[in-house]
Amino acid sequence: MARYTGPKNRICRKFGEPILGSGKNLQKKSTPPGMHGASKKRKSQSEYAIQLKEKQKAKYTYMVLEKQFRNTYVEASRLKGATGENLVKLLESRLDNVIYRMGISPTRPAARQLVSHKHITVNGEIVNIPSYRVKPGDVIGLKPKSKVNTAILSLIRPKNPKISWVEFNEKDLQGTYLANPERESVPENIKEQLIVELYSK
Repeated sequence: MARYTGPKNRICRKFGEPILGSGKNLQKKSTPPGMHGASKKRKSQSEYAIQLKEKQKAKYTYMVLEKQFRNTYVEASRLKGATGENLVKLLESRLDNVIYRMGISPTRPAARQLVSHKHITVNGEIVNIPSYRVKPGDVIGLKPKSKVNTAILSLIRPKNPKISWVEFNEKDLQGTYLANPERESVPENIKEQLIVELYSK
């Protein structure tokens, strides 16, 4: 299963945002990566560079590699509506992202690990594919043995009340993917229109 395994804090410093993990080290060293850091004179970026950077940010945020991201974009372009908004909806419906949104894990990498280690069920069936596309109405939860695993239970945190398209019952340790989110409801700082412009060239 392909995934990014490089330095996470370097990526956070590159974009100036905690897009991987908590970003706690970002406060200590927030300058761009490189030997000269912020002291190096940086030329103004071209239009292509800005668009490419936005695509890279989206890829790292949702932990998707290049080929899979491209395929997701192609699928989004075939759906009705704005391609950029469709792209965000498809990325948000990934199983590892839904687990993160519900609060079962504190980060997307942790959610991906829960899925790949077969701790997660969808409609009662174990699913170990992080990119699995969740549909509205699907019930997601922990398998019975995982519900008593103290290490997993320690990861669970209260769901962000602003994330209205999923619900999670902390007592039953399961939740429901209610609907595909509208773009304005998704808190990620991604300018999806720049990605559309990049792929449209």
